[in-house]
Amino acid sequence: MIGEPTPRLDEGALRGFGRDLIPRVLAGLVRRGEDFDGAEDALQEALLEALRVWPEHPPRDPRAWLAAVATRRLVDARRSEAARHRREEATHAEPRAGGAGGSTFEEGDDTLFLLFCCCHPDLAPASQVALTLRAVGGLTTREIADAFYVPEATMAQRISRAKRTLAGPPARRLDQPGDLAVVLRVLYLVYAAGHAGRVDLAGEAIRLARQLTLATEEPEARGLLALMLLNHARLPARLDPEGRIVTLDRQDRGLWDAREIAEGVRVLQSALAIQRPGRYQVEAAIAALHDDAASTEETDWPQILDWYDDLVALTDDPVREDPAAVLGRAVAVGHVLGAAAGLRETDRLREVLGERHRWHAARGHLHELGGDLSAAATAYADAARRATDVAERDHLVRQAARARAAERTQP
Repeated sequence: MIGEPTPRLDEGALRGFGRDLIPRVLAGLVRRGEDFDGAEDALQEALLEALRVWPEHPPRDPRAWLAAVATRRLVDARRSEAARHRREEATHAEPRAGGAGGSTFEEGDDTLFLLFCCCHPDLAPASQVALTLRAVGGLTTREIADAFYVPEATMAQRISRAKRTLAGPPARRLDQPGDLAVVLRVLYLVYAAGHAGRVDLAGEAIRLARQLTLATEEPEARGLLALMLLNHARLPARLDPEGRIVTLDRQDRGLWDAREIAEGVRVLQSALAIQRPGRYQVEAAIAALHDDAASTEETDWPQILDWYDDLVALTDDPVREDPAAVLGRAVAVGHVLGAAAGLRETDRLREVLGERHRWHAARGHLHELGGDLSAAATAYADAARRATDVAERDHLVRQAARARAAERTQP
């Protein structure tokens, strides 16, 4: 109203704006044909200018304001570079190629356009993940470094190398089926990084996956979103009050997020209805069956085993290409056909997976399922010695101790 003071924007509010605006403004600049690295530098300068100006004079259209200021910075940089070339070579600089070319995204899909750019197949997986979180997620380099437990300088170098790879002429078309598969894999890697550090990477991956499902009918995109939601729903029960891992069979299912489970099931059903099943849909179906069970004893293990059969059939060499799937299937066999049958399945995997901690952990679970607590304790201890993650190692040590204690109380 007239006479009221102009609203002020502090740094925290500006960062909130930036998290949403940065990907869209940056994508607009890249789509226009600007160099990725130069566009991000110009946008960072615009954000610094916003910190100075917005608290006293907030713009009516923050996105347009940032785009205009960043564009001015790019123009200034090009003029400076052209002047340098004139001085050095006494010639004009070559004109830049125009247009990002080839993108099938509309103007309103800027975030997805940028996501596909960050997942360019010329980048290494670690660089794809880092650049996605930096450019699309709007996270700072320090936040990303903290989430992955690496020095900030190391992460800054990784991101800089990724941006240099994307520099130069506009990249090739990013609308081929293989590119979507790369994007899904990167989102899965972001999700798998979990909740380390100050940033909820799992939540960030879910947010981006939601946007992706709105732009494509590909059922695997929905399958990935469903898988994330169905696993994320168990998060409140995954750790005890002391921060220790709680396995699925011992979790308090009353703590699971029922609304997130319901949404995951709906998304999965819409994907399966297309009748083009893929890895993420199958994994989501397995997760849905676990989430649907009121207790461990009521889990529909026969149906889970059927889905695991489908999962391992998706690859030519599942033992080497998808060891988690074959181990999961062995555990399902143990629950359906008995612990001895499950252990025979793991015996067939010994040559390839015998040095992996998860192979020993699976055998520990199967031995315990069959009542052989001494063998279970030994297997859990073997798994603990091979585990590299501290929390997982400590959990396996506790599993071994629990099995030994239970063995002593057996009649």
